[in-house]
Amino acid sequence: MTTETFKFDSQPLSHLINFQKYKSKKNILIQIFCGSDKATMTDILNKLAYELPQAKCIATTTDGEINNQEISVEETIISISVFENTSVKSAYSNTDDCFQNGAILAQKLMTQNTKLFILFTDGTTSNGEEFLKGIQSVTPEVIIAGGMAGDNGQFIQTYVAEGTNILHKGAVGISLNSDTLHIKNDFSFNWQTIGLEHTIEKVENNRVYTIDGMSAVDFYAKYLGQDVVDKLPATGIEFPLIVEKNGYQIARAVLSKNEDNSLNFAGNLACGDKVKLGFGNAELILKESLSSLEHIYKYSVESFFIYSCMARRRYMPRFIQMEIKPFAMSAPTVGFFTYGEFFHKDAQNELLNQSLTVVALSEATNLKELTHEMPKLSREHNDYATTIQALTHLINQSTSDYANEAKKVQNLLESQKLFIRHSIHETNTPISVIISNIELYEMNHGKSEYLSNIEAATKNLFNISDDLSYLMKKDQIKDYKQRINLSHFIQSRIDFFNPLAIQSKLYFIFKTNNNYMSLYINETKLQRIIDNNLTNAIKYTHENEPIMIHLDNFIFKVSSKSTHIQDPKKVFEAYYREAETKSGLGLGLSLVKQICKEEGIKITLKSDENLTSFTYHFKEDYA
Repeated sequence: MTTETFKFDSQPLSHLINFQKYKSKKNILIQIFCGSDKATMTDILNKLAYELPQAKCIATTTDGEINNQEISVEETIISISVFENTSVKSAYSNTDDCFQNGAILAQKLMTQNTKLFILFTDGTTSNGEEFLKGIQSVTPEVIIAGGMAGDNGQFIQTYVAEGTNILHKGAVGISLNSDTLHIKNDFSFNWQTIGLEHTIEKVENNRVYTIDGMSAVDFYAKYLGQDVVDKLPATGIEFPLIVEKNGYQIARAVLSKNEDNSLNFAGNLACGDKVKLGFGNAELILKESLSSLEHIYKYSVESFFIYSCMARRRYMPRFIQMEIKPFAMSAPTVGFFTYGEFFHKDAQNELLNQSLTVVALSEATNLKELTHEMPKLSREHNDYATTIQALTHLINQSTSDYANEAKKVQNLLESQKLFIRHSIHETNTPISVIISNIELYEMNHGKSEYLSNIEAATKNLFNISDDLSYLMKKDQIKDYKQRINLSHFIQSRIDFFNPLAIQSKLYFIFKTNNNYMSLYINETKLQRIIDNNLTNAIKYTHENEPIMIHLDNFIFKVSSKSTHIQDPKKVFEAYYREAETKSGLGLGLSLVKQICKEEGIKITLKSDENLTSFTYHFKEDYA
């Protein structure tokens, strides 16, 4: 096997390439990495098809080109590989279904002795992950290489081609079929997570709508700044989301921004995925990327094809050549910078971002081990590398310190929760004993003013304990719903708190237009709504005034003459109390608002100098 590369310029191709030497060759693979426009690609393809009709040719637009030790931008590189004992097949597919494009290509390209697929898809409309799933559905064992086309960071229009067929969307590919061809592949990532873990909340395949309760665009604005967001996706690709998948970290880079503030990523994400933002760890990229790939080129390789992420070139432009150089020193090396890299490991195809992928090829019967040395950084590179490494170390250490402090806070919070949970449990038992004994005493000896005061205070304490218990356990409460007679339920809670109302020189008046009103709801949540409204009314209603309870067509309303609420918006905030002299923790209405939001229950609050009312509109489908 031999590979030659040619850098296209304004001169005719016949002056650049000696076509005569290839005329008699049968097994020819041509790859075109075009950083120029579509017209340039068209002219080259037509000329190659005329001069070498037996050759199989695929092409892609790029975000940079690799031509041995030279890294270029907006140039066009032509690679011609000639095989002795390996046949080459090519094909394309341009349906609207990315999965089907993969399946169709695999079916067209697969033979009994296929060793490698080289695949290019467009980089602006294709879902690379779905495409690779299509490939895998047909043949999970064949090694793949290649990537998604670029357009020099514009993210407007990319092209791929097979033969003279140029596609603005779809996929092209070739298969190398041989009994003697040796293939080795590997990849280098070395992007590092930073900051907090975040949760993908709403997503459809590769289109992410919300992360941690924020739109995807707002999420990037919060953590990377508005300047980065304004230039997405061109700038955001250096800061991908990183998710762990199949045992190793995979980056998902932004491909496009939508009007609804969602973002399209190069590969799929799932609802519930835990992600972190990533950044290029220059220290690791410089020191480890080459050594991690050392085993792939320590043997007599005849050609290297490299498909590397555009972010590597853009993030470390002064060092990307150092990353490519060892391969070019060993064998002819060619490739391009992609919008997403294709990789195969353990019968699994993966779409990567931020990675360098390499495939080594050889038809040699004896793979002789080489002993070349790694290239060393120049003094200029060392100075700059030291600065980058220092900054990287600062970020890493700050992240580590933050994580340690966050862990301490988390442990403290867990201990606090455990203490409160145990305290609630230990408190509930004596409260229940007090209430039970008061009821037994009154059954035998009649009412007592002192015991009634104790009972009222105890029931108030019981309500506070219930609020705390709900706050601690709300995430573990199963949303078990049942049919509840709302009228009877409200009456039972009025009866429970009546001693507290009497002790406060108040009284309840309950009116309903229907004594049997069936509501389908979680009983614990309903009790928190009713209890907190009743106890709040008892706290703030003026003495000797009635607390009016109305239930009409599933609209529950509590109203009374009480202190005018000065700030209706704040009254539902946790720990807020307008009257600091009143008992309680200020949690009740906050819990009520949260429950109503979860259950779709509308709240209306009205308050003036004469009357305050809280109204709850239960959803019709709860009836």
